[in-house]
Amino acid sequence: MAAAKSPFLRLFTYPGAAGFCLSAVLARLPLGMMGLGIVLALNNIYDNWTSAGLMSAVYTLCAALVTPFYARLFDRFGQRRVGVTALLVQALAILGFAVGAMRRVPLGVLFVLAALMGLTQFAFGALVRTRWAWVLRDDKTNLLNTAYALESGLDECVFILGPILSAYLATSVSPVSQLYLPALALLVGGLTFFAMRSTEPPAVVRMEAVSQSAADHSPVDAHGDVLPSDTDGHQGSRSALVYPGILLLVVIFVVFNMSFSAVDVSVTALTKSMGREGAVGLQLALFALGSLCGALIFGSVKLKGSRWRYLTTFLVLLTLGYVVFRLVMDNLVLLGLAEVLTGLCVSPIFATGNLIVRENVDARALTEGLSWLSTGGSIGTSLGSTLAGVALDQFGPHGGMTIPAVVTCCAVPLALLGWARSRRRGMVVEKTENA
Repeated sequence: MAAAKSPFLRLFTYPGAAGFCLSAVLARLPLGMMGLGIVLALNNIYDNWTSAGLMSAVYTLCAALVTPFYARLFDRFGQRRVGVTALLVQALAILGFAVGAMRRVPLGVLFVLAALMGLTQFAFGALVRTRWAWVLRDDKTNLLNTAYALESGLDECVFILGPILSAYLATSVSPVSQLYLPALALLVGGLTFFAMRSTEPPAVVRMEAVSQSAADHSPVDAHGDVLPSDTDGHQGSRSALVYPGILLLVVIFVVFNMSFSAVDVSVTALTKSMGREGAVGLQLALFALGSLCGALIFGSVKLKGSRWRYLTTFLVLLTLGYVVFRLVMDNLVLLGLAEVLTGLCVSPIFATGNLIVRENVDARALTEGLSWLSTGGSIGTSLGSTLAGVALDQFGPHGGMTIPAVVTCCAVPLALLGWARSRRRGMVVEKTENA
């Protein structure tokens, strides 16, 4: 009977899994609230859209720059040892920003605080995925695919709920209340997460060092199980970007993530041009709802064959979905339906990317590898909103809605290149083994 259980239910039979999964969701709530929260606070109090947009961009870019740095620290010294301090400083920076905005301090001070918020932000999604890899290291039934799909779905829940909460709190409670809630969620969820020591992966510096060649440093054995690292963190530490395919994967994440912010900006401009500003939240939520459904479906499927093949396929489907967006955008009902259907491809893309990292990166650099994808996504989001803004100014909503299909189409040949390289490496390994 146990084997017949839903794979999602089986995940939570592992001791501590439910606790660290749910606490990480709460700790990730700022990801869905802070960007819009900063814009709403600055516009409501200072009545300045330009400063609001720049402030949000500073926060996002600073977070993107330091995410891989934090990830290397987590891999080397452990999650709790590094995370608690950064988390406390980030929460204080968020509270300082909220109080400063309410008191109308000079914008220069708020820019410093926004940068500090970004510089102390790390990728909770990468931490929880590393924990899943550690907890499921002895699993033989492909549950890690389910775990990563679950986390992608939970990410979508955060991005569905976060903007709705931000907009409601900013308009119904106070102009900065949407900043207090993320600070509280970060503290409660984050401290609970780090307190769960039984599921924390061992830090590299605590692992016993043994003599082993670089070729033996795979985090996955012949059965596909995650292996603990076995080298001293002070010797031979390699960046995750030097492992096969990882740099190319990060570039792909930069390119196709441009589409999501372009959709957000274009849909906002479209509803405004129609005089239907109140519909923008629902329209964007439908896209995230489709992604959540995609995560649940993807997590229930046992993958066969190359992960790169799946990534390429989903990127092609996403591109076609964006073409449909452009064709039906003048009818919000049809656009909403297209958003749900196209959203089915989104979470599987993220889950597949995480699986590619897991299969290719040494366990010593796993958190860093997963965090690089978050960094690529953040950079892409910033670039996408800028590019869409230019298109909107020049060509209106229809021009802006063309951007998602164009940028995602550009990611497809990159994914094909990654797939070809992966197949070539597999053939070389097979020839070596048969020699």
